Amino acid sequence: MPNVSNQPNTALKEAPRPLDHLAELASEGGYGDRPALVLRDAVLNHDELRQRVDRLAGWLAREVPDHGARVATWAAKGELTCLMPLAAARAGLVHVPINPLLKRAQAVHILSDSGAVMLIGTKARVNSLEDGDVADGFSIWEEGDALDAAYEADLEHGASTLDPQELTAILYTSGSTGRPKGVMLSHANLWLGAVSVAHYLKMAEDDVTLAVLPLSFDYGQNQLLSTWYAGGSVAPLDFLFPRDVAKACAKHAVTTLAAVPPLWVQLTEMDWPAEAVSSMRRMTNSGGALTTDLVDDLRQIFPHSDLYPMYGLTEAFRSTYLDPSLVEKHPTSMGQAIPFAEILVIGDDGHVTGPDEEGELVHCGPLVAQGYWQDPDRTAQRFKPAPAQSTYGGTAVWSGDRVKRDEHGLLHFIGRRDAMIKSAGNRISPQEVEEAAIATDLVAEAVALGLPDERLGHAIHLVVRGTTDPSEQEQLSKLLKQELPNFMLPQLIHWRDAMPLNPNGKIDRTALYRDITEENGA
Repeated sequence: MPNVSNQPNTALKEAPRPLDHLAELASEGGYGDRPALVLRDAVLNHDELRQRVDRLAGWLAREVPDHGARVATWAAKGELTCLMPLAAARAGLVHVPINPLLKRAQAVHILSDSGAVMLIGTKARVNSLEDGDVADGFSIWEEGDALDAAYEADLEHGASTLDPQELTAILYTSGSTGRPKGVMLSHANLWLGAVSVAHYLKMAEDDVTLAVLPLSFDYGQNQLLSTWYAGGSVAPLDFLFPRDVAKACAKHAVTTLAAVPPLWVQLTEMDWPAEAVSSMRRMTNSGGALTTDLVDDLRQIFPHSDLYPMYGLTEAFRSTYLDPSLVEKHPTSMGQAIPFAEILVIGDDGHVTGPDEEGELVHCGPLVAQGYWQDPDRTAQRFKPAPAQSTYGGTAVWSGDRVKRDEHGLLHFIGRRDAMIKSAGNRISPQEVEEAAIATDLVAEAVALGLPDERLGHAIHLVVRGTTDPSEQEQLSKLLKQELPNFMLPQLIHWRDAMPLNPNGKIDRTALYRDITEENGA
């Protein structure tokens, strides 16, 4: 791995480069012949990875000559989705990865909102688009055809000289209200994120990362970038059952596994092959807090592996991590700031809080994104001037999350200010679920709530008022399955004759939450 200092965050030096330069690092470090990408039918070393990035970038630049144009991918993990973050960056384009779990309506919104001019996806996904979904002249490619065309064209595109502050990716994430919003990330954001994670995870060129998380998420995409920065290899995996993860860990001698709490719960309920346990060096968690019991289970299965609890948000990539040496004593802590991040806890009075005083987590520094794509109003709500106490200054992300710092300087999560539902590691907008229910014409009013669930983190409960015909009510769940991805589907639907209102005449979500909680004995 390129030399980085072991000094505190403020002393860690690494000048950001254009993101596509990650494809060059292994060759520069003298281990270009080491494995880089483990595909189903081939293993690419770092030199071969760089060559394919060159060719894909050259083809993209020919097909989409406008600098800064948006190109989208909508496919499962594989060669295309792994190469595109670097190839699009090298071609001077902006990559818009669409979660393969999303269905047509969500994908069409992202394509329209981003202004994408090209989509490369799997056959079934691109064939799901209907007339009128995209504008005339929009370019659609099946992923196999796109890769064949790129390699046959043999239009190599050497490492770019782009400004690291240029926009290179738009990652769509659900907000507390409305449809998914696109977070704008620069070359520097993603480059420094890779450096930071590779540094604090102590990754090396002989590491093997099993990429089980969606590559459309910042946490998932960083599986690629941090591993390649360190010169290691990535084995992408779309799994059907948790046991598939354990088998892949044994097959590839995996050293690094990143997951979210619901998956960790399932993984701890299995018997792990000895060869999968012995090779594992580190496990990382984000997308929700680990429970004490889950930490104990993981430490029992992987007694010699390091466990890294982490906290992050797409608007600032990653904010904190807990050093593995502190996990046993502080299993529920968020830890401290990652390299290149400055984390302040600001009280309601605008001052930095003292020990055990609650405040808002504010993230400052070069990992802060550039705002929301074409959404200045929501950008202004979340991206604000850094507090006067900030060392970095500039723009900061005011997370809306309530935290406190203990006497040891470790952060602890208190709660979220917004109404986001976090289920199975996914951030879900209640309004998106509600809009889908109302669009069926069976529902006049809808409220989506997240109730605590041991396995999912939160389970979605949908409270609706509408048709009183029992046969029509039974149709609602079937219609929602046609329009929403599985992770957005409500676990239970509650029909009401009337919705409670607050003094302002709005639906009283707090009262509904209390009533549903009582009904379910939570």
